[in-house]
Amino acid sequence: MTDTAPTAISVWIQAARPKTLVASLIPVLVGSSVALQQDRFVLWVLVACCVSAAAMQIGTNLANDALDYLGGVDDETRLGPERVTASGLLDARSVLAGTMISFAVAIAAGILLVARGGVPIVVIGSLSILAAWAYSAEPFSLAARGLGEAAAFVFYGMVAVTGTAYLHSLTWLPIAFYSALPAGALSAALMAVNNLRDIAGDRASGKRTLAVRLGAERMQRLFRALILLAFTAPLALMLLTPVSPAVLLSLLALPLGISLVQQVARASTGSEFNQALGATARLLTAHGLLLAVGIAW
Repeated sequence: MTDTAPTAISVWIQAARPKTLVASLIPVLVGSSVALQQDRFVLWVLVACCVSAAAMQIGTNLANDALDYLGGVDDETRLGPERVTASGLLDARSVLAGTMISFAVAIAAGILLVARGGVPIVVIGSLSILAAWAYSAEPFSLAARGLGEAAAFVFYGMVAVTGTAYLHSLTWLPIAFYSALPAGALSAALMAVNNLRDIAGDRASGKRTLAVRLGAERMQRLFRALILLAFTAPLALMLLTPVSPAVLLSLLALPLGISLVQQVARASTGSEFNQALGATARLLTAHGLLLAVGIAW
């Protein structure tokens, strides 16, 4: 029996990396829960934010796929999931065209949001697209300069949550700042696991990620600190803002966090780190949903 060749649709789905979409959608849900708690929730804003965030994430993934291949980062020694450009399933030009289409969808949804939110949303949207492209593209290549985790914390945490809450309420809410910390921390943790897995290959290819710069031991410490921040931020949220103690529902995900820290500490092979990546995404999802419910209680 021979293996069935992948269809064009399945290849593009693989390139889009749908499992990563939680990193872009959970912050939108958290920001919307802040608006709901303030009685300022607008349904169409939630929908438009989800479309724009998901399209931005897919565009970032496609750009990373093509540009890492063109930059010589992805080759036959790669430990992570198969990339469509490096494996020859799609050529780099097609993947970069898909990147532009994804960004165009994000901008189209963003136009509606700009009409509501004005200049602040123009600034946020422009910086988000620039960061999405600059994550992998030279001469910026945030990832290669050790700024991948910081970019994830800022754009998938602070910007996404506070920006979403602003679009609903048309005011900057202090509660949104504290609510953004867990999403930012866990998104950065997701990036940290990815870079821990690839530390040897990135070092060999000259890609100076934060893991390469710090080394595995100190990167493990940073990872643990990010998980700790995700679980202590709801306490600050409860003490410093007018929310219900229900925000502590997020602590129900603590067993997942403890298990994840142990799993990452033990991981030594590409397969083990890939499993840890999946576990980090599940923690981000569980923690984010519980926090959103607790905020909106």
